[in-house]
Amino acid sequence: MTAAAYSVDVRRMEAFSAVELYALLKLRVDVFVVEQACAYQELDGKDADALHLRLLIDGETAAYARLLKPEDDFPRIGRVIVAPAHRGSGLGGVLMRAAIDACGAHFPGQPIALSAQSHLEPFYRSLGFVPTSAEYVEDGIPHVDMVRPAEGQERAS
Repeated sequence: MTAAAYSVDVRRMEAFSAVELYALLKLRVDVFVVEQACAYQELDGKDADALHLRLLIDGETAAYARLLKPEDDFPRIGRVIVAPAHRGSGLGGVLMRAAIDACGAHFPGQPIALSAQSHLEPFYRSLGFVPTSAEYVEDGIPHVDMVRPAEGQERAS
């Protein structure tokens, strides 16, 4: 994937048109509820306060992540998706680097947290995240909490 092939778009929910927001939420439901056969509250009330990061290819969302501002601890990256048509292209790494950069810009000097599906732990480790919990099951899928230290802090390996 070359840099010219995609663009990064970060904005709040109210900045999307109805058509853009519908497409974004449909992608999330298609992957997290339908594809993963996981009945859970996808629309969880957190979208209005979040930043929504999209990687666009030819104007369409190829990958997405939701960035939540710190509440009790650190900013969080969640709802990480690469659209099925773009999987295997390396776009997951591009998406996560863009999400890390966006967290650094909006929440400077803070560690970044996420809840990783356990099978993706090696991928997130490669981006500097370290496990902070034992494995647990959320919505029928094994997960592990992970944190990426703030820039300038030494990372554990």
